[in-house]
Amino acid sequence: MVTQSGKPVSQVAREIALTESALRKWVKQAQIDASGEGQGQLTSAERQELNQLERELKRVQMGSDCLKKVAIVCCARAALYAQESSSDMS
Repeated sequence: MVTQSGKPVSQVAREIALTESALRKWVKQAQIDASGEGQGQLTSAERQELNQLERELKRVQMGSDCLKKVAIVCCARAALYAQESSSDMS
């Protein structure tokens, strides 16, 4: 609406009951999305994919941490069992 009407951002923001800063941010993001290259900024699709990948990474890291804890417990139990077995043989 801002780019098509040629109206100032302040006027359009008032007309649609939105803050100027929010509208400017939307206009800027729309320009990035339209150009296909953000000069170091992410398009909406890229931002969405990044968020999805960050969530997936966090999930995988949590699984990895859980497996590490299980391995520590298993090793400790195995060491305790080995110690008990060797003392039973004496």
